Amino acid sequence: MVGIVVVSHSQKVAEGAKELALQMASGAKVAAAGGLSDGSIGTDLEKINKAISEVWSDDGVIMLVDMGSAIMTSEMAIEMADDPDKIKIVDTPVVEGTIFGAVEASIGSSMDHIVEVLKQVKTQAKF
Repeated sequence: MVGIVVVSHSQKVAEGAKELALQMASGAKVAAAGGLSDGSIGTDLEKINKAISEVWSDDGVIMLVDMGSAIMTSEMAIEMADDPDKIKIVDTPVVEGTIFGAVEASIGSSMDHIVEVLKQVKTQAKF
């Protein structure tokens, strides 16, 4: 099963996105990497690496990021990974993407399929 990692500057945002996703797809592998180790706003390479390890799968890991240093720090984590080709950052809304990604992963969708679904999520109107 594809793993999902949520990277946000805010621990609450990352944990909230994970919580919502697991309400929809309780069997999904979702990890939150938000904020700094002291709970303040920022991104933490160690938290991101730990989150990747928590949801690691040979099927792959998809990362959803909010902005700025979350992108750069996630890219560094990918470069440090043993198999960086199995990890992708997808440009999609963090909350909606986490939910859609978790649901797709929980039903056994491939990483490539989930990436395509998340690209569509980015363009969906909310009303």
